[in-house]
Amino acid sequence: MVGNKKDNRPENVQQLQLMEFIVAGGNFGINVAKVDEIMKYSQYPITPMPNSNPFVEGIFRPRTETMTVINLAAYMGLPPSEDEERDILIITKLNNVKTAFHVHGVMAIDNVDLSKIEKPDRTIYGEEEGMATGVAQVEDRLITVIDFEKILMDINPQGAMQVRSLERFGTRPQSNKPILLAEDSPTLERLVEESLMKVGYVNVTSAPNGKEAWDKLQYFKSLGGNITDHVSIVITDIEMPVMDGHRLLKLIREDEVLKNIPVIIFSTLITPDLYSIGERLKATAQVAKSDIADLVDLVDAHIL
Repeated sequence: MVGNKKDNRPENVQQLQLMEFIVAGGNFGINVAKVDEIMKYSQYPITPMPNSNPFVEGIFRPRTETMTVINLAAYMGLPPSEDEERDILIITKLNNVKTAFHVHGVMAIDNVDLSKIEKPDRTIYGEEEGMATGVAQVEDRLITVIDFEKILMDINPQGAMQVRSLERFGTRPQSNKPILLAEDSPTLERLVEESLMKVGYVNVTSAPNGKEAWDKLQYFKSLGGNITDHVSIVITDIEMPVMDGHRLLKLIREDEVLKNIPVIIFSTLITPDLYSIGERLKATAQVAKSDIADLVDLVDAHIL
């Protein structure tokens, strides 16, 4: 088992534990906190499902839970496995939903300094939203950190985040209250921005990591006047390159000008241990990414 891990790191230690895995000879990574366990690919039979997404191999049932199996090589457009007996299933748990990802091997768990994880060059994907949230160097290897939330959104847009639940808000007047969003996944950043605009919040500024969000907050401070004229609320993911959401929250709470700004943690990683860290750091609220309407309710409660 990899899941149920206790995060004992001090909040000011900016390291990310990456599980390094192989697909078609390439090195990729996933935050260990997102991994529930790993299994041999050949350990359980996989049942194909008719008319399913082409990247879905089927379903399997280890013990008491049925899970979807996603072929990561097929999704990435890479060659299939050369020896399935060596292949691995990485079981993720995002928003309390387990999904199995078929990869070609697992190498190690690496401790990576967040400041050393670089954003992918925009020329790699052009105007498209890429599947990588960062690139890290470990010894002589470059590891691409994969945006697993984007993969789940692409395969099952309605299942990954319940956007339809926004319909209950109906048509509302626009609010120009400024919102700062820290989110490293371009797909989720766009989705959250569009969702907030749909319910009337038209003044949203985004940052791809905690460091850039912090820099924006420092700029807002330099403008003078009431800080809430420049930022009324901060919404932040936890896992981000360069600086994570917990470090961002800690810096805000230690700043005399910014300390009273509401900060909502919006993440797929609301585990008991990470929730406890958020509480210690005085997060205003913490909510999973499974239902965007829950986020809107919290924003309403602290802005309107």
